[in-house]
Amino acid sequence: MSLEVLDAGALTTIQDLGRFGHAHLGVPRAGALDAPAAALANRLVGNGRAAAVLETTLSGLTVRTHRARTIAVTGATCEVTVDGRAMAHSEPISVRAGATVELGHASAGVRSYLAVAGGIDVRPVLGSRSTDTLAWVGPARVQDGVWLPVGTPEGAPAPLDVGVRRTAGRHLRIAPGPRADWINDSAWRDLDHAAYTVGADSNRVGLRLQGPPLHRARTGELASEGIVLGAVQLPPSGQLVVFLHDHPVTGGYPVIGLVDPDDLAICAQLRPGERVELRVQSSSGRGAGPSAGSSTG
Repeated sequence: MSLEVLDAGALTTIQDLGRFGHAHLGVPRAGALDAPAAALANRLVGNGRAAAVLETTLSGLTVRTHRARTIAVTGATCEVTVDGRAMAHSEPISVRAGATVELGHASAGVRSYLAVAGGIDVRPVLGSRSTDTLAWVGPARVQDGVWLPVGTPEGAPAPLDVGVRRTAGRHLRIAPGPRADWINDSAWRDLDHAAYTVGADSNRVGLRLQGPPLHRARTGELASEGIVLGAVQLPPSGQLVVFLHDHPVTGGYPVIGLVDPDDLAICAQLRPGERVELRVQSSSGRGAGPSAGSSTG
């Protein structure tokens, strides 16, 4: 069983849960940016949670199946057709051998996920089938004309499941990070409920936010330190960067905050030009900023 890629779109990559335990070697984790959407697609076709899927970016994907199989499309809203016939989004779809499956341009969100019963069965690299777009570790970027192997189905398609559709009016919860004291309490209060616009240069490495610049309370620069998924970095420009799954493992700008892990999937689907509001959280729940009870260490 294999998929023939007829049109790979702007950027299609193979992703699974990610590549863990190699940051000390300079290897990012990678993995599906909208992890809940990828997990839903796998459940719908009867795959285990670690099965690899195809992650598209805005412009869709067209493939041809070479054996009858169950598929599902989740994530960003898009038109799904099989041999030109409209099919449901976020539901299991049975396709015949030789069928042409097309995911159209995303009408809401950025990244759609195509799961096939059996999973995309490329060779793992360092324990993962995920493509890392920063260091290009793992499978190559999906190109027109390639044939992708598909594994043996593991279980029956899910009879019923529920996908979460993310709509406008989104916000990101941010807790103070290890360098929270690089901005003062007044700046933390300004940051709470501040509106930012998603930058056009956002990608799998990081979500770039454009808005009111934050001014540092300290001068100088840091030596390079470790970076984790969801880290909110403050460059000299004062414009924030939220690091996503293909982030570098170290960075030299202060990490003032961390995005709540449950909000990372929102970052995956924010389109350039969309607005997002920040909500500053504290460990005590009593307000915004480090002085409300969060540690700055």
